[in-house]
Amino acid sequence: MHAARSIAALALCYSLAVPGFGQTPLAANPPGAPQTPQVPEVSSSPGLYTASEIGGYSGQGILGWFSRNYLPRPSRAISWADSPRLEKLMRAGIIYLSLRDAIALVLENNLDIENARFNLPQAEANLLRASAGQLLTNISNSVSSGPSSASSGVLAGAGGFGAGASGGSSGTQQGVLSGLNVQLAGSAIPNLDPAFYTQVSYSHQTTPLTSAFAAGTNDLVTAQKGWIYAYQQSFLTGTTATLSMSNTYGYWQNAPNNDFNPTTSAVLGLSVTQNLLKGFRPAINNRVIRVAKNQLRISDLTFKQQTMTTVDNVVGLYWDLVLFNDNLRIRQQALDLNTKLYEDNKRRAELGAIAPIDIIQAEAEMKGAQQDVKNAESQLLQQETIIKGVLTRGGMDNLAIATARIVPLDHFDMPAQERVVPLQDLISEALAARPDVAQSAIGLEDTRISMLGTKDALLPTLSLSLGASNIGQAGQLNSIPEPETTSTGAVVSVPHNPATVNQFFLGGYGTALDQVFTRKFPSYNASIALTVPIRNRSAQADLITQQLQYRQSQIQDRQLLNNVKINVINSQTALTQARAAWENAVEASRLQEETQKGTRRKYELGTATILDVVITQQTTVARELSEADALNQYIHAKLNLQNTLGRILDDYNVSIDDAKKGTVGREPDPIPAVPPKAATPPSTPAAIGILRQ
Repeated sequence: MHAARSIAALALCYSLAVPGFGQTPLAANPPGAPQTPQVPEVSSSPGLYTASEIGGYSGQGILGWFSRNYLPRPSRAISWADSPRLEKLMRAGIIYLSLRDAIALVLENNLDIENARFNLPQAEANLLRASAGQLLTNISNSVSSGPSSASSGVLAGAGGFGAGASGGSSGTQQGVLSGLNVQLAGSAIPNLDPAFYTQVSYSHQTTPLTSAFAAGTNDLVTAQKGWIYAYQQSFLTGTTATLSMSNTYGYWQNAPNNDFNPTTSAVLGLSVTQNLLKGFRPAINNRVIRVAKNQLRISDLTFKQQTMTTVDNVVGLYWDLVLFNDNLRIRQQALDLNTKLYEDNKRRAELGAIAPIDIIQAEAEMKGAQQDVKNAESQLLQQETIIKGVLTRGGMDNLAIATARIVPLDHFDMPAQERVVPLQDLISEALAARPDVAQSAIGLEDTRISMLGTKDALLPTLSLSLGASNIGQAGQLNSIPEPETTSTGAVVSVPHNPATVNQFFLGGYGTALDQVFTRKFPSYNASIALTVPIRNRSAQADLITQQLQYRQSQIQDRQLLNNVKINVINSQTALTQARAAWENAVEASRLQEETQKGTRRKYELGTATILDVVITQQTTVARELSEADALNQYIHAKLNLQNTLGRILDDYNVSIDDAKKGTVGREPDPIPAVPPKAATPPSTPAAIGILRQ
């Protein structure tokens, strides 16, 4: 009966030491934590870590759960292959691109969005780290603005990628609002991961003694084997508990005076330490967990903002491509008119109807128009290269894509009238929809949460420690005879008699365990320790610093809100002005076209000079270019208003889930049966070199 009870008790102790019985799942609040609202699950792209993969239970049994805690989990490799959508849009070296497909290609291939996808699992790993009671690591929340459109000129577009890819601020209040710069201040956070400790030892020791009275020998030899294992767990309440079991087997000495030799002992102890002032209560100790959950939301908002910024960038690049095609068309029409004027003047000069100087003037205008066409072609080619860099991952490594021309399939239809929305409604819409506004509010909350720990650090340290232990010991009768002195003074060796020793201690390890669990030799202890810092200057300085940073955070948050309101007003005003400018440009272009026709008729009748015709044609080209540019300015003003209001994803039917997965479900738009012709590519060696790079 005693043996069975001893074995059962030993098995129970070992089961308590297994970490699987004390681990807290990541999805639930740690023990003692207040019930806080759950953060919406943030899905990451396929192959990346999810919250369940990082810290949850895998459902493969205790052994599978235990082994995966000590194995690395590789993240997915990055694929540099472009989505098949791009090939479906190509025909005969031309990419027929609609705006919808441009946005879809960005969601599938753009490297800025791909880079932002990795922030989501990093935030999940940070939450896992915080659930263990560790400080957070910093995660970048910057947003890349993307490249700018090509500029006119010989070296136009040479620095377009570098200038645009440098990235801008995401609107998140870095440092002050992130809550990460004050983690080292405040009360220490307990380690919430349970730990199991075990040690197996063997020792053999020889000790010279100056007296043989106690041990019966002057050279004491001691040999023993030991096994210690312990289980420790800390809790959010500021409690630390340790359950330990210490065992000594075969404790043997060459001491004849010992009644039992060898002996076996066991000590089962439980100690509990509770913070009563500093570091007490879950609200203090779970502050990093709450900040980590907020950082998960911030990473999700940052990804949304990166998606919005990239969509805004590609839409702007697309309509600029349409503008550059229009500019090339206008320049080509001007070249055709100047060429026709030059040829007509040559025939008229041969007939003697005009002076030879008119031929020279017409030829000079024709040469200037040819140069304008070449500049427009170069700008268009650079814009196509920039767009291909945004829409592909490694497409520029493919010569077929690098040399392909892009034909935009969409044209912009000016709405008959603008949607009339009260200004206060637009401001409310922007404040509710913009990710940077939500990020700023979360950052303020993080600072308030972190300030709890900084205030708590002002308190003295008062800890209560309680301990209890049970001891058991048993052994065999000492086989070394005990020396005794007879009445005659002779020393004889007398074997130990079982009748002369305490029978209670005779036995083995099972007897020792029985004594432990039946609490034959209990011990108890209790203590209270108080540490009072006399001046407490470090904690005071930390709190002052964080309070001042929080005030700065409030100022920055108010500045952000003010800027949002100002930007909404300015964007709305700019849209109104852009529409008025376009209407004026359309009317001015129409009137100039009539003026040009009249001037050419006068020139044919001899009532106008060649200079009048040249000036009129130059003005006509300028008016047409101004009309196209005014329409483009209106498009960008509308795009800026959409971005300012935070509704660009809704207006262009962009699914944030598609952006996270990197796959757009819908098929590419069909290529028209009679597609528009691509602009004629320049044939100069310099232009071909640009295509091949």
